[in-house]
Parts: sequence; C-alpha cells; structure tokens
Amino acid sequence: MPVKIRLQRHGKKGKPFYWVVAADARAKRDGKFLEKLGIYNPNTNPATIELNIDNSVQWLQNGAQPTDTARAILSYKGVLLKHHLLGGLRKGALTEEQVEEKFNAWLAEKEASVAAKVGGLDKEKAEARAKALEAEKEVNAKREAEAAAAALPETPEGVSAEEEVEALEEAPTPEAIVETPETPQPDLDNADTTPVAPIVEEEVIEANEEMKEAPSVEEVMEKSDEEVKPAKTGEEE
Repeated sequence: MPVKIRLQRHGKKGKPFYWVVAADARAKRDGKFLEKLGIYNPNTNPATIELNIDNSVQWLQNGAQPTDTARAILSYKGVLLKHHLLGGLRKGALTEEQVEEKFNAWLAEKEASVAAKVGGLDKEKAEARAKALEAEKEVNAKREAEAAAAALPETPEGVSAEEEVEALEEAPTPEAIVETPETPQPDLDNADTTPVAPIVEEEVIEANEEMKEAPSVEEVMEKSDEEVKPAKTGEEE
C-alpha cells in the first residue's frame, strides 16, 4: 500500500491550518489517515510547526513519500537530515553518538536563527508602534494648534500674529481699567433764567402793525382800475 505524508486541511474559511498526516495515497485529502505526525499553522509569523520527528523518520524509512509542501516542512524541522544521518549509520559511516551530535548541533543553529527572526519581527513591530504613536502625537498637536488659532480673534490686515499677541499682552487687564468719571450736571440754581417769551411777543406785535399799515386788496384793485381808464379813453379818440 503506497503511503504519502501530506497535509490535511482544517480551520475556517480564510484562516486554515493543517495536520501533517501519513495516509493512504488512494484516500481523499481530508479523509481517513494512518497517523497524525504534527500540525502546521501558516496564520502566525513565523509559521507554527509542531512535528513528531522520530515517527516521521520511521515513515520515511518505511517508504512513505512526502508531497512538496510536506517535504519542505520535514526539511525545516530536520526530519530529512536525521533520515540522512541514520542512513549513514546503517552503512557504518557514522556512529550513534556522531548522529546525535550532528543533529543536535543543527537543531541549536536552527533555533538560534528562528529566535533571531522572531527578535527582528518584534523589533519591527516596536518601531512601527513607535512611529504610529509619534504620528498620532503630531496629529493631536496640529489639532490643538488649529483649535487655539480658531479661538483667537482675526488678525487685521498688515498686522502679523506676533504683533497681535504682543498687543494683547500689553493691553491693560480689567482690574487696571479706571472707571470713566461721570459727566458734570449743569447747575440749575445759578443758570440764566431770562425769559424768552417777551422777545417773541414784541416781534409778533411789530409784524401785526406792519400788516395794518399795508393797503388792502380792494384798495390795490381800485388803484389798478384808475390807472387803466385813461389808456382806454385815448384809444377811443
């Protein structure tokens, strides 16, 4: 029976994770499997991989063929390296102590590189967080400045903002403003009380006398008739 080491999909839509399984090559992808060897979660950074190395090596020695993705995962965890070292042990090229020593040295180097990668990612996240915080502070400062500018009165043309601020600083405070003295009221007791009415009455009397002395309308008409008569008599002659 041909056996494959492959991935079996799990998880919800958009965020899948996988089981690494040894299954019959004729079985469906998500069907029955012979043994679960580990998990692979690509949703984290770096990806989470947990694998049973000894059982995976055993399946490889029994002739199981990994798929391309499964082969990359096995290589990442050192399964293929250990399978190769055990091949040298069977041929007598290496001893068990040498196999364990080489494999442990490789694991230590791999863990160091993974830790460095994780540290670099953490540093990048911290820098990105600091930049975001600094940008947010700049935006808040800009908003506060705009709000303060909106609260100030408009600056007249030809006057700079600095001059206006200096003028406001030099302006007296409300406590320093002295109340305006009251306007003095006129002294009614000592005021000139000469009557005006008699003067008006004398002018009216003089106007009435002038009107009495003036000829009436009837006199004016009679006088005009007398001036016209001699002119008519001359025309008849």
